[in-house]
Amino acid sequence: MAQSKFLRLVCMLVLCAFVTSISVVQAASVEDKRQKVRNMSDATLEKLYEVHPSARRAIQNAAGYAVFKNTGVKIFVLGSGMGKGIAVNQVTGEETFMKMAEAQVGLGLGVKAFNVLFLFATEDALNKFINTGWEFGGQATAAITDGVSGDSMQGAVTVSRDTWMYQMTEKGLALELTGKGTRYYKDSELNKK
Repeated sequence: MAQSKFLRLVCMLVLCAFVTSISVVQAASVEDKRQKVRNMSDATLEKLYEVHPSARRAIQNAAGYAVFKNTGVKIFVLGSGMGKGIAVNQVTGEETFMKMAEAQVGLGLGVKAFNVLFLFATEDALNKFINTGWEFGGQATAAITDGVSGDSMQGAVTVSRDTWMYQMTEKGLALELTGKGTRYYKDSELNKK
């Protein structure tokens, strides 16, 4: 009888150790995922600054920005894409991890990876983007002037009031910016405290 109680106690301790180790591994993997998104964001910003040095000043003067990496697949008439990103409030320093999902219709075949960077002139524009599960559709090619800081926003398109978008490909800044039914929303896993 004493051996059976001892065996149960050992089994319970092993089970508790196993459950604890799983939660520690999951916590580490969440932080690893966050860091991977941060690294992607930093690399995208540096690439943008190389292509358009004036973008550095525009981003520094902005209330916030968001950077996403998207991988899309298109087979004949249907396409989709998924990605992860981060929105940064430069006034408070707060980070919000986000996801994106894309659907498109049109003739094509292939896989495309690109990065999208949003620039927000006001905290209100940033907060609306983060909190409303923003959706975007359409496409444009344009160069605009930022009336807030006076910086040239060449290569960016305005997507809504106080919000501009850059799209980066492996070759640099995309000439045509598209948002083909793209939805941006908070990442519940990576925003856990």
